[in-house]
Amino acid sequence: MTATATATTAALSDRLRARTGGPDDDFDGPKLLEHVLGWALVVVVAMFVTGAGLM
Repeated sequence: MTATATATTAALSDRLRARTGGPDDDFDGPKLLEHVLGWALVVVVAMFVTGAGLM
């Protein structure tokens, strides 16, 4: 097979693959939560540093 035929076959098999009802790949809920909690931690640490007079 040529490279184009292989790519076409791979794309077609991805479309025909049965969905199992697992998590959707486009859902970024945990990543969003992780970012929000990370920034909250940054703010809390900054409050402690300024409150302790270290800055």
